[in-house]
Amino acid sequence: MPILFGVVLLDLIGFGIVIPILPFLSPQLGASKIDIALIIVSYAVCAGISGPFWGRLSDRRGRKPVIMICLAGAAVSYVMLALATELWMIFAARAFAGIMAGNLGVASAMMSDITTPEKRAKGMGLIGAAFGLGLVLGPLLGGLLAGDSGSFMLPCLVAGCMSMLAIVAAGLFLPESVTAQRRAAHRQAHRDGSRQSTLAMLRATGNRLLVLQYVLHAASISSVTYLVPLWLGDVLGWGAREVGLVFGVQGAIMVVLQGGLLGALVRWLGEWRLLRLSVAAFMAGLCLAVVAAGMPLMLAAVYIAMSGSTLCMPLLNTITSHRTPADLRGQMLGTTASAASWGRVFGPLLAGANLSLFGYTGAWLGCIVVVSVYLAWALGPHPASAASQDSSLEESPPHDYPTV
Repeated sequence: MPILFGVVLLDLIGFGIVIPILPFLSPQLGASKIDIALIIVSYAVCAGISGPFWGRLSDRRGRKPVIMICLAGAAVSYVMLALATELWMIFAARAFAGIMAGNLGVASAMMSDITTPEKRAKGMGLIGAAFGLGLVLGPLLGGLLAGDSGSFMLPCLVAGCMSMLAIVAAGLFLPESVTAQRRAAHRQAHRDGSRQSTLAMLRATGNRLLVLQYVLHAASISSVTYLVPLWLGDVLGWGAREVGLVFGVQGAIMVVLQGGLLGALVRWLGEWRLLRLSVAAFMAGLCLAVVAAGMPLMLAAVYIAMSGSTLCMPLLNTITSHRTPADLRGQMLGTTASAASWGRVFGPLLAGANLSLFGYTGAWLGCIVVVSVYLAWALGPHPASAASQDSSLEESPPHDYPTV
């Protein structure tokens, strides 16, 4: 678990470096606010297409080599971004980064492989904490490296170096979590055509509606990530340095919530109750953003909304892993990562359109509509047997699905 945490952390520091600079790098090459949304969408579309492939490949070939391949792709994409001199080059760099963006789904599958059902939420929280810590160190580093010079080549090159360090760490220290027997069984199923399709797997496991929540969650949080730098820049006159600090503080909050408190909160409240409270907090922050005026209320809205959303993803991943046979977790979590990527297509497009037509108030209200559907699902009835069946899922033979 610590080794996997470290590898994911190094990768996400590089990812975090780029977050606060993209909204300021792109306009230098002629991008409008809609272009910025489309740049985010280009990454998400490619990640949505490639996600299931990386998950299935990790089931057949192992988690470790797939993680290393995706890290290498991320490093190349950051170098492409550093060398961009025209707007289309930014689109190309982010599209390639999306194609290679299989790490979070595969890392989540690996964490599911190496944890018991009782410790699954804590393990998923560690993945989330790595993401949060990456959002502490990455944006801070990106903002500091960008400085006031207006040149973003150095931050992008440093991001590439972080991915290369992660490759070295994975190669030297990360053990493989999928046994040779399981890999051989998956390769044989692939050769003889007995492997079930993704749609058949979702239907058999009863996870179709659950996967939809990844779309809604990613759509809403990507809308917030798109809107916040523009909102703070336009209303408060802030630049890359200040926005990087905001994301850095939020990353610190994520580390505390996911790495320190999540396990205890799940033991106290249970996964479903905590998920409902987290989505409700997300909604409350968005409602505050609609009426916020001035720096204190604006920052409060950002932190409340993003802190609520922070707990949702590891909880969704934990619930999903409980409802998926061990031999198909790579495919399942690759599918959920793909679903989240398609949400990141829908979210920025909706937010960008609402921003252009109705201003920031309309953009925040659009986010509220999406999260209200998410909250309605979380508050609805769910099979009580999902978690209790987990122990049988751990030992079930390939393709022996429970009906949930």
